[in-house]
Formats: sequence, C-alpha cells, structure tokens
Amino acid sequence: MDTAAFIDEFASHPHYKSPKGNQLHALSWQTEAPLRMLLNNLDANVAEDPEHLIVYGGNGQAARNPQAMVEIIKALLTLKDDQSLLIQSGKAVGIVPSHPEAPRVLIANSNLVPHWATWQHFQELKERGLIMYGQMTAGSWIYIGTQGILQGTYETFAAAALKHFGGSLKGKLIVSGGLGGMGGAQPLAATLNEGVFLGVDIDPWRIDKRLKMGYLDKMTHSYEKALKLIKEALEKKEPLSIGLVGDIGTTLHRMLKDGLIPAIATDQTSAHDPLNGYIPAGLTVEQARELRKEDPKRYVNQSLASMAHHVEALLEMKKRGAVVFEYGNNLREFARQGGATRAFEIHGFVLEYIRPLFCQGIGPFRWAALSGDPEDIRKTDEALIKAFPENNSMQIWLKKAADKISFQGLPARICWLGLGQREKAGLLFNQMVRNGILKAPVVIGRDHLDGGSVASPFRETEAMKDGSDAISDWPLLNLMSNCAGGATWISFHHGGGVGMGFSQHAGMVVLADGTDRAERCLKRVLFSDPALAVIRHADAGYDEAIACAKQNHIGVYT
Repeated sequence: MDTAAFIDEFASHPHYKSPKGNQLHALSWQTEAPLRMLLNNLDANVAEDPEHLIVYGGNGQAARNPQAMVEIIKALLTLKDDQSLLIQSGKAVGIVPSHPEAPRVLIANSNLVPHWATWQHFQELKERGLIMYGQMTAGSWIYIGTQGILQGTYETFAAAALKHFGGSLKGKLIVSGGLGGMGGAQPLAATLNEGVFLGVDIDPWRIDKRLKMGYLDKMTHSYEKALKLIKEALEKKEPLSIGLVGDIGTTLHRMLKDGLIPAIATDQTSAHDPLNGYIPAGLTVEQARELRKEDPKRYVNQSLASMAHHVEALLEMKKRGAVVFEYGNNLREFARQGGATRAFEIHGFVLEYIRPLFCQGIGPFRWAALSGDPEDIRKTDEALIKAFPENNSMQIWLKKAADKISFQGLPARICWLGLGQREKAGLLFNQMVRNGILKAPVVIGRDHLDGGSVASPFRETEAMKDGSDAISDWPLLNLMSNCAGGATWISFHHGGGVGMGFSQHAGMVVLADGTDRAERCLKRVLFSDPALAVIRHADAGYDEAIACAKQNHIGVYT
C-alpha cells in the first residue's frame, strides 16, 4: 500500500483509525507502533474532537494541524531503524541518524522558556501556527481512552475509602464535576468501589458518551431526579452513577442549600485552561464557544469567578464534614486567582493518597494490543494474574476491568505496577509475542503522571518533604534515562493537566515485539523508569523510598 492509499484508508481527516492485524505498513514494528498509536489517539471512539485533532482535556492535541498530521504519517511510513523522527509541538521537523536501539520518535510539546510560559503567550504562538498543547498522553500518542485514567481514579477512591471509611464506599456519595476524557472515568471508578456517584457536566454529549460506553449508569437534565436516584441508591446501599447536565458550582451550592453533603467531593473539569477548558456558570456549550471568540478576556474573567464560586462550595462541604480533594486539574490555583483566597485549604490527591505508592515506584503501567484483537488483552490479563499472585489489588482490578470496561479504539489495559514488576510484565509480554501467544506486538507506556517523570507543585510534587516541589530536573533525568535505555518513543511536555507555567513532564513508550532487541530495551527502560520515582523520593527524604532503593540495589545518594 502506497502512502496516498494508506492515508485515504486510515487518515482521511477527520476520520482516523489505526490499522489492525500483523501486517506491516511501515518498515518495521518500531515505526508501525507509534504510527498506529497516533492514529488510535484520533479515532472517533477515543478522541473528543478529531476535527481539531483534540484528544482530550479541551485542547490536548495529537498533531498541530491536518497537514502536519499527514507529514508525520509519511515520515513514520518510511522511517528506518537507524533514524529518529523529531516532533516539535505536533509537527515533524526533521529526521536524524541514530541506531536500532535508540528511540524512533523524539517528541517535545508545548515547551516555553519559563518567563514566557503563560497561557497568553502560548495562545499568541498557537494563533500563528507555531505550537500546540500536548496535554500528557494526547501529544505523546499513548492515550487509551477513558480507561487510561480509570484505574488511577479507582485506586484513589479505594485509598480514600480505606483512609476515611473503613475500606468501602458502600452507601457513600461521591460528587464531582467534569465527565470528559479524564473525568469520565470517575463514575465507573466510584461504582467499582461500591459507591454512589453524581457527576455534573454542562455538555450533554460528554455524559451521553460515558453512558454509551458503560462508564455511567444514568443521565438526567433534572437536579430533582438526580437527587431522587441518589437517595434511593444510598438507602439500598447499591452502587449507582448519575450524570447530571448542569454547572458544577451551581449544583454544589444547591446541594448545600438542601443539606445534601457528600462523603467525598472532588473535580475533573478542564480547569487547567480558563479559556479553552472550563465553561463558566450560566453559559451553554454554544454560548461559551461564541464568547471565547468575541471576548476571550471577559471569558477568562468569568471562568476564574466561576471557579472561585465552585471552590467556595467545596470548602463549605469540607467544613460540614465531606472529604474534599483536588484531582489535579489546577482548580485551586485558578479559583485563588478568581478570589477564593482559602482554595489551598483543599489538598491535592497525590499528597493525600498516592505519594506512598510513588515512593515504591508504583504507578500507571499501560499497554495496547496492536493486533486490535481484544483476545490479546484477555491473554495478557490472565498472564499477569498468574505472574503476580501476591498482588491482591491488581488481581481484583484486572478481574473487574475485564468485566466492566469497554475498549475504545485499539484494545488496551492499565494497572498500577511497581519497580521490578513493570520489567517482569514487559518481558512476559515480549515472550508471549515471540511464542505466538499474542497475534501482534504490544506497546507499553504510562501516563506522564508518575513518581519520577513530572514536576508539578500543585499536583504530583505538591508539598514534597524537602520543599523541592518546583525542581524540574527530575522529569528531564527521566527523559534522558529512557532515551539511554532505548524506549521506542519519548516525549517531554509542558503544562499537562494543570496548564501553562505549572508543570513539566516526560513520557515514554516501549515496544514488545518478541525480538532480542526489544528484550534488551524492555529490561533497561522498565527498570530505569520506575527507579527514577524511587530515586527522586529517596533524595527528598522519604523513608519508604530509601528502603525500596536499598531492597532493589539502586545506588542513591541521600
């Protein structure tokens, strides 16, 4: 198949889909893998807005524009195993000589010199066609749909249940805003933890999508109907998730007036971007779209005021006994800018629940079956259950995931694994490809949200023990380690889920294609990547990380 025919079949804008099966279109699996995952990111079953190449988060793109997308595809179809493709904010800018165990693609997205790293300067550059926002896994081509955040959300709710409610959310109400590509994981994560969930989103399309995917049980435009369903489920102590079309801040204040205080309140609106993400109270989706064009400054001011109003409700719920935490979308900071001076009395989810896992190198381990066959994922699930009999939380998760999760695009899975476990899993998958158990190679990646790959003082590195929250040497070291180790493609982004000026983070994907080359790369990358989390937290003085480093014979200097 020539390039034009390939693009016509798989990438006729805005209709993108990944090839399936074990037939190569590129020159090797090392380049076929990033090609398929890029196209998968923009599959209509995966992406929020393929027309504008937006994958999730309101503005997280996979490529800068349709023509840039075509050029990336052309490059990947012809790229050799001793070359590496350079991607600058969603545009192919060059090919450099490398070697077969080097990354095939090197990606840098949304990076600005710190003094200029503002939304205003970013928008000026974007309007000139010079940059795009890569979010975390949108621009690094390893987004796997809502499932990608689901397990982390499930683990967070489970940790909250253990810390505050004796280990179960049965008979407990969780309330949150945002049911998009990230927030859409919350309803199923809550019901998997046996809770009752109310999610509020102004965009009915997003709620309907989660309903059709099986991530959400009920949808309504009526606040009264939502409350009736909630009360019935709480009385019966049965899990239920409800999507309410409306404004989250307005809904929370109404709940306060009615004396309905949830057990847990959090948020997953696109608050990282006051212009292109968050929708101010009182506006429909269409009205928001028009105001953005007509008066962006007024729009941002309305967003900040709405976020402040939103957070004031969360603070009052906290005062009345609810467990309240920010889920990493920078809501607190923009609410503070909007006048909610006490916003940071709410803590972030990493600080509250996840950091002990990061200290052990435990974080998001995700993989996708390039064959496109769900049976390959079923076989990998079974292999992990057999390989890690002692990992009870993983066993429970994989069994629930197999029963409850609908695949979007290429079949994929995620679970949280730690140092040593990720390497073992990757080598196991490689052996399964080699032995023909899997129909085609598997790509292994992760969210950028991990213990050693991000500097984000309002999220992953909030309130570090040694005060090193804003030091971004660590994601750079992670990037360089994964390059040295031979990841198949690597990325370095600015902003992620918290917005310009607030975060820097690195991503990696490594291929398991059954070869000896892959085995060598997997051993290096899947050790070094989680080891960076352990080293970073050991250096910050966390006893759990120091103990983990010693146990795994990692040389650290503390």
